[in-house]
Amino acid sequence: MRFEGLLSEVGGFGLFQARVLLIFCVPRIILPWQFLLHNFLAGVPPHRCALPAQDGFGNLTEQDRLLISIPRDPGGAFSSCKMYRDPQLHLLENSTRGVGNASDLQSCQHGWVYDHSQFSSTIATEWDLVCDRKWMNQASATFFFMGVTVGAIIFGYLSDRYGRRNMLLVSFVVSAIFATMSASASSYLMFTVARTACGVGLTGMTIISIALVLEWTDIKHRNFCGTISSIPWTLGNISLALMAYLIRDWRWLLLAASSPCLLAIALWWWIPESARWLLTQHRAVEAYQYLSKCATVNGKKEFPSKTSPEMLQKMVTVETRNYYYWDLVRTIRLRRITILASIMWFGVPFTYYGISFRITGFSLNPYLTHFIFGLIEIPAKVGVYLVVDRIGRRHCQAWSLIVAGSMLAVNMIIPTEQGMVRSAVAILGKGFSEAAFTTAFLYTAELYPTVLRQTGLGFVSFVARIASATAPLVMLFEDSWVLLPSLIFSIVALVCGSVAFLLPETTQVQLPETIEDVEGDRYAGLTEECLKSLPRWHGAERDPPDQCVPGSEPRQECRTLKPKQSSQ
Repeated sequence: MRFEGLLSEVGGFGLFQARVLLIFCVPRIILPWQFLLHNFLAGVPPHRCALPAQDGFGNLTEQDRLLISIPRDPGGAFSSCKMYRDPQLHLLENSTRGVGNASDLQSCQHGWVYDHSQFSSTIATEWDLVCDRKWMNQASATFFFMGVTVGAIIFGYLSDRYGRRNMLLVSFVVSAIFATMSASASSYLMFTVARTACGVGLTGMTIISIALVLEWTDIKHRNFCGTISSIPWTLGNISLALMAYLIRDWRWLLLAASSPCLLAIALWWWIPESARWLLTQHRAVEAYQYLSKCATVNGKKEFPSKTSPEMLQKMVTVETRNYYYWDLVRTIRLRRITILASIMWFGVPFTYYGISFRITGFSLNPYLTHFIFGLIEIPAKVGVYLVVDRIGRRHCQAWSLIVAGSMLAVNMIIPTEQGMVRSAVAILGKGFSEAAFTTAFLYTAELYPTVLRQTGLGFVSFVARIASATAPLVMLFEDSWVLLPSLIFSIVALVCGSVAFLLPETTQVQLPETIEDVEGDRYAGLTEECLKSLPRWHGAERDPPDQCVPGSEPRQECRTLKPKQSSQ
């Protein structure tokens, strides 16, 4: 019996699964509060060079002192990063006369003065991460996502080795500890180290929560759970704008965004382990306990009495050896899936964060822009839920990413004066990038077998976080050409979206349990005579021959046997 059949006996989707979904709302809300916090944590307010306290011009007004000390940009605002080497007294008589040449300018020598009307305090204002140190501000997000990248590899492997539930607790605890350390950091170095470690912990919430939900859900409701389980991300995204608007100090904002980790730790006691995973580990007693609890909660009270742990282990076909990242590329079909999924996954977060981190340059303030960017994710998720079973995972994944990239390209040719039009196009692009993200988690979890599902999710998440870490740095290219970041994000989205067409379709297909389930069609060349002599195979009535090693060609004699002639 396949696990899907067993799951139908205990209730493929009932009160038990609904309770699991509800509990996972907490960690799923925490994730956007941390992943998108960079918009407000590292916000750069308008600024100019600070003037020396004693410059010998105390008899001048503040405006006159600024006039002779700081040049103006073409828009009339005082320069953010330059000041005159010597006071330009002639500007008091004729302010339209500019400085002679660039040699008369220098970088700010006495620090900066910041406009605190939008942000009372950010890491940019605390450690002067502007102008020549601007890259350090963007690098803080890169360091965070580097931690997320490392965490994807760690938690992907360890949760397949030691269980989903145990590693989820580790994720909660690590996130809570290092998020608190980040908020109390006394230096930029301490802050980046703590944020990097926090990113490591947060990855466990990302990849374990979606896999655990899908492993407890039947085929019929998999689309619903995969989509609905991502709704809390959107709610967290929207509420982050409100939280940041109310809490303008970066330290208190970081503490507020991290506090739900304590609630997640408390709720962990009610999170079940994956019965699928337990059976692959020959831990039938624990699997029986969780399945019995699921059956009782779902009203299937006859299940515990008619089944025992011993019967359970014999009934369900599982594979019990240990697996490693090498197994993702050891066989032909898994290797193809892993390579294509990795390319696709690079484009998904690269596009999503490329849009999400650009909340300035439109006609709206950053809080309202972030709020609308979050709000558009709701119809995007609903749209995915409505169409993903109709057009298939593959087409939904590919076209959502391609359209997002197209919206970025369209925005490049819209004049900056058309602020509302640019905002509308950017919001549409954000919606389609979220649709791509929502589909990606559901799609990828269905591509990999249970014995490698967390490992596979961990690997593609590793690739995704490399893309996430790269996205903030790409924005630094706008100093060379303002449209260059948008061009890069657009091209990557179009290419990676097209690659998704090459992946296999998984709509209404049972979750694969073993590598043989993924590679099973490679035994299509075996003769009926050879197959009929075997008890079970590919989850139906037969097993692959012992001499046929997954990933290798079947033995020749197994191909050439002739079926017996039936007697008439």
